[in-house]
Parts: sequence; structure tokens; C-alpha cells
Amino acid sequence: MSIGHTLLGLLESGPRHGYDLKRAFDEHFGQDRPLHYGQVYSTMSRLLKNGLVEVDAVEAGAGPERKRYAITDAGITDVAQWLARPEKPEPYLQSTLYTKVVLALMTDRNAAELLDSQRAEHLRLMRGLTERKRTGDLADQLICDHALFHLEADLRWLELTAARLDKLAEAVRA
Repeated sequence: MSIGHTLLGLLESGPRHGYDLKRAFDEHFGQDRPLHYGQVYSTMSRLLKNGLVEVDAVEAGAGPERKRYAITDAGITDVAQWLARPEKPEPYLQSTLYTKVVLALMTDRNAAELLDSQRAEHLRLMRGLTERKRTGDLADQLICDHALFHLEADLRWLELTAARLDKLAEAVRA
């Protein structure tokens, strides 16, 4: 995820302080990985330097001065271009799991046991995500669906690999 573009997008609704940006980010996107304040302020400094945001106001308070940031026209254009650009699909052509299966076969370890163990871990995670989806709001439901669909694809791969394990062992040991 592009933190900079996300913060710029949040600024399109109006100027905000760094604290407000962090809170909005965490509310909408950071449930599983909250944004650190330091990352907000370092990102805002970079966006300011690049002309994508400007300081709209500076307020004095009990602590340090609080800057309120606003998105510039260049920032709006940058967000629009980022949103219009499709994300590169990640085909997982060199997955760690595949590497482990091949190495298990190469070293005469039990690859079927490895696949069973991985299947159990996927199912455990899927149960947790399904519960979160059941009790969550629409955002939780959508993010959990995304993760669940990927895990389901992994499970199909695990089953297919288990079914072809003998042939793969022959190929690896040849």
C-alpha cells in the first residue's frame, strides 16, 4: 500500500493535522497494521517537499506547534493517476511454500506432512477470518473476503501438490 497516496486521498476531504490523518488511516485501513506517528510525519514532510501538500495552518498548543496539511492541485492529480493505475497482479511464481516442498523432497523429508501442516495453518487462519468477517463491518467483510479468496487458492494448490507429490518427487530426484 502506498502510504503517501493514501494520506493524500484522505486529505482530499479537507485539511487535517497529522494526528487526524493517522486516526483516519487506522480507522479505514490500519486495523491489522496501524500507522506509526513517525511514519505519518515523515511521509507528510516528503509530500510537502514534493509539492503535493502544503501547510494550511500552524496552531500553537501546549506542546509543539501543530501543522494542518492541505492537498495541492498537484497532489490531487497524483492521487487520481495512482487510483487509475491498475495494481500489478502478484502471481507468486516463486513462493516459499513451493521451495519448502521441493527442499523437503530433495532432502528425503516428509513433504506430505509439510503440506498437511500448512493446510492446517491455512484452515486455522481461515476460521479466524471467517469469524472476523461475520462480526465485522462492511470494510472488515471486504478485506476478509480478499484474504479468504487468496487462502482458498492456496488450499487448492496444496491439494493439487499433494496429489502430484509422487511425480514431483521423481522430477526433483532425477
